[in-house]
Amino acid sequence: MAGPKGSKYYDVFLKYQINLETVDDEKILDWEGFGLLNAIRKTGSLASAAAEMNMSYRKAWGIIKEVEERLGFNLVEKHRGGAEGGYTDLTQEGNELMNAYNELTDQFNTSLKEITRKFFWTINKRPDEEKQ
Repeated sequence: MAGPKGSKYYDVFLKYQINLETVDDEKILDWEGFGLLNAIRKTGSLASAAAEMNMSYRKAWGIIKEVEERLGFNLVEKHRGGAEGGYTDLTQEGNELMNAYNELTDQFNTSLKEITRKFFWTINKRPDEEKQ
């Protein structure tokens, strides 16, 4: 909620996205890719991560392969099954990237909450408050 009930901005929200891009503005990793990597870390499975993200396994695998090609290193490693089935892990580089991304996101959220509060306070000022 961006303003008091009944204000013109009551149902308006600010949202942001953090993307990794090349110098030429080509997408490397966006919210969907970061979400997928977090889901892989949480579930230990590309199939489960894809399901959690409401995407096909094929799409999920395509996202991972494309990102890895653009970065030039692996983010995930697949372990084929046995009696208990296979699993997917993030590589050391994948974990480092996600740790840094999650820390950055936490910092952005903390800062953005204060900045957004000030922004909406400013635009929600009533005309009678501006005269004071």
